[in-house]
Amino acid sequence: MGRWEPDASGRLRLSAMELYAEHGFEQTTAAEIAERAGVTERTFFRHFADKREVLFAGSSDLQDAVVSAIGAAPAGVKPIDAVLAAMEMGASLLPNREYSRQRAAVIAANPSLQERELLKFSTLADAVAEALRRRGVPNLTASLAAEAGVTVFKIGFETWIADDSTGDFAQCIRDALDQLKALTAGA
Repeated sequence: MGRWEPDASGRLRLSAMELYAEHGFEQTTAAEIAERAGVTERTFFRHFADKREVLFAGSSDLQDAVVSAIGAAPAGVKPIDAVLAAMEMGASLLPNREYSRQRAAVIAANPSLQERELLKFSTLADAVAEALRRRGVPNLTASLAAEAGVTVFKIGFETWIADDSTGDFAQCIRDALDQLKALTAGA
């Protein structure tokens, strides 16, 4: 393997993305990812449980940060506004737009990865709702704000990766929420 190089995890993520783009997710092995990154397969498994987790690394960090931001929101802030601020903060944790585009393309091409992505969003919504309940928000309101917030995050993400002219990810989240508010105000 040669001399130790820093940021094995980052190199593994980039190598995986390259290989997924070249050969497809299903055809790529953990051993190939490790080899491309210049590490051993054992090192790969120190960083990731399996090759799917390369794509979902950081989701628990995102969830923790969002839940923490909701808990730290000033008293009296409307639940949806607390969720929006938390989602905007969470947007700053995502990798750059090009990496995010590549990741989204890999997931879109694989039904089992799509299912995993939906599960991660569902888990995030549950955690957001629980964070709101801890702030004293009633159950139904907490659930609605959490689901709306995760949907706004998801739509904002899709907008952000689809068009370079949309500004930063946080702005795409704000725009999606504004559209949701306009939609529900006209109901």
